[in-house]
Amino acid sequence: MASFREGDVVARRSHEMDVLFKIMRLFAKDDGKEYALLKGIDFRLVCDAPLEDLVLLKPDEIAAHWRQVFARNSEIIRRSLARRTEGFPNMRDGGTIEAFTVPGRVLHIDGDRDYVELCLTTYKQMGVPASAYVIPEERQPKAVAELLPRHLPDILIVTGHDSFLPEKGDFKDLASYRNSRYFVAAVKAARIFEPDRDALVIFAGACQSHYEALLAAGANFASSPRRVLIHAFDPVFIAERVAYTPVHQSVPLQEAIEHTITGYAGIGGIETQGRLRLGVPKSPY
Repeated sequence: MASFREGDVVARRSHEMDVLFKIMRLFAKDDGKEYALLKGIDFRLVCDAPLEDLVLLKPDEIAAHWRQVFARNSEIIRRSLARRTEGFPNMRDGGTIEAFTVPGRVLHIDGDRDYVELCLTTYKQMGVPASAYVIPEERQPKAVAELLPRHLPDILIVTGHDSFLPEKGDFKDLASYRNSRYFVAAVKAARIFEPDRDALVIFAGACQSHYEALLAAGANFASSPRRVLIHAFDPVFIAERVAYTPVHQSVPLQEAIEHTITGYAGIGGIETQGRLRLGVPKSPY
């Protein structure tokens, strides 16, 4: 068996090496086996696996994986930028008054530093104004209450890592999920600050999260309807669609969800107004 260290990128034989993980911690269980705590490098999943199930990835294999991820990401960004020409008309009056647009502002709270860096890069590429914080899932409810008055965002993203715990076995019980209860508490804290789902649009959840509980708590968009893995960029693509949908229009749910990487199995939501505003005149400065 290969020798493993924290930080190694691995995959699981038992799952046909479908997801790449970074080893966060090595530990032993009562069964006498050695295990690794894993987090997905681009899927928002955290889980345990025995070392005997792991395969160490080579640098060229990891690089090839990231090339595929960024190619898919770039195509979604390209389509998003092309779509914006269909939003507000070019407002001019006799060629003297030119309009400008103000997209919705994002506050992104994430349990993973690597994901925050990836997401901030993507927000910048798509022209979405965003502030982001790395905060462990269990501390996110308190952080939401502290950060919302400071930033007054139009869109709140509360995400990180999660997973369904198969030994619990009850999809309806919050105790069957690693971090869903913290996301639910964070959404509730946000709704105390701003109850209006159109004034503050919330995306909450990560891989396999308790979708129904998150919506019931007050989220506009959440994961995961089919308890599948979601991609690190999925919350960003939802936020971009909300940020650039005009305030007098509803976010097109079908288009917004279909333009995520995971789609309907991983992302869902309710009817929500956009947060893009038109202004006149445009300053020459």
